Amino acid sequence: MSLDDRAEELASDLGADKQEVKEDLENLVSYSVPMDEAVQSLRRKYGDGSSSGGSSGPTAMDVADVTTESGSVTLTGRVLMVGRRSIRYQGENQTIYEGEFADRTGKIDFTAWNDFGLETGDTLQVGNAGVREWEGEPELNLGESTSVSKLADPLDVPYDVGGDRTVRELSPGDRGRNVEVTIEEVERRTIDGRDGETDILSGVLADETGRLPFTDWTANAVVENGGNVRVENAYVREYRGVPELNVSEFSTVTELDREIEVGDAVAAESIFDAVVGGGVYDVELTGNVIEVRDGSGLIQRCPECNRVAQNGQCRSHGEVDAEDDMRVKAILDDGTATTTVVLDRELSERVYGGDLADAKAQAREAMDQEVVADSIRESIVGPEFRVRGHLSVDEYGGNLDASTFERVEDDPAERARAFLEEVTA
Repeated sequence: MSLDDRAEELASDLGADKQEVKEDLENLVSYSVPMDEAVQSLRRKYGDGSSSGGSSGPTAMDVADVTTESGSVTLTGRVLMVGRRSIRYQGENQTIYEGEFADRTGKIDFTAWNDFGLETGDTLQVGNAGVREWEGEPELNLGESTSVSKLADPLDVPYDVGGDRTVRELSPGDRGRNVEVTIEEVERRTIDGRDGETDILSGVLADETGRLPFTDWTANAVVENGGNVRVENAYVREYRGVPELNVSEFSTVTELDREIEVGDAVAAESIFDAVVGGGVYDVELTGNVIEVRDGSGLIQRCPECNRVAQNGQCRSHGEVDAEDDMRVKAILDDGTATTTVVLDRELSERVYGGDLADAKAQAREAMDQEVVADSIRESIVGPEFRVRGHLSVDEYGGNLDASTFERVEDDPAERARAFLEEVTA
């Protein structure tokens, strides 16, 4: 039976337009899809769901209609981007392909457990793709029973095709991302990895939109040399509450022949926006200190893990010879929300107005360690401060590890007048 005859028969069975069915069939056959498989694929696409054995197949649908309860689906769409990485699965290393797939109605993440030859920009018909729940959202799983057919005509979708992003646009869970950055800090470390001791690189990278920590699991010489680089096919995970870029054996790192302009810290519009938006590695917040929390001032730390020790006891290492330290845990409020600001020893000594030895002397004289925290309260509770640091967010709210902590000296009334003049201009 000729292709025309098969198309006419199929269109009649499905109640679909013959010319449209013929074009789809020709596309599939042109990519060496066997005729019978092409016919079944089109039956799934047009919603017939029948198969040569008479059993019900996966449902053809739009991406926007896919839910975690969809089971198996057939979709036609475009690969927005695809990345490759290695995972440990059932005790063995396995290469998987991850990315985003979209049609005109929406986009969805996918994981391919087989090499289907996927490339960014491909227009595909994906048949019998499984759907699983990943972090509360549906995700496509492409496995041995999945059929993938490349279509000749590109599908227009309302999304950017490709993995290029700025640092500010990166989020945990991103795969196949490309960035052009400058390496600001880098150090080599030896860790006990899944295949034994291995060298890795870690540090901080930046562009004009912000900064992020990174880990290079391959200890790439280009990364270690620092400077301006383009990183392709990297993935992003959450580390200590903020996004972290990860460079794997499938990533490509090349030197750039141009300088990357590095911007200042991200100035959040409000504490509420910063906390709701999730962790930010380098952010600037402004607000009034309304409280200095218990556990501020003089503290003791475990020499093994650096955690705070109570009465010489560490929760992880038991009785230890604790080391003296100083910190401040302050509540910053800008009228939209609050966050906890943590000052290290250097910043704590600055707001206290003396060093660790001075604080210990004051506590001995008063026979009360809490007098140090009281002195700090008198110094910072009430005024407005501009704070820069790394914001992490958990179920208890935001925590900002401060790198700078500066009192705002300008007149609030003058700022209010300037704001009103700008609004009414």
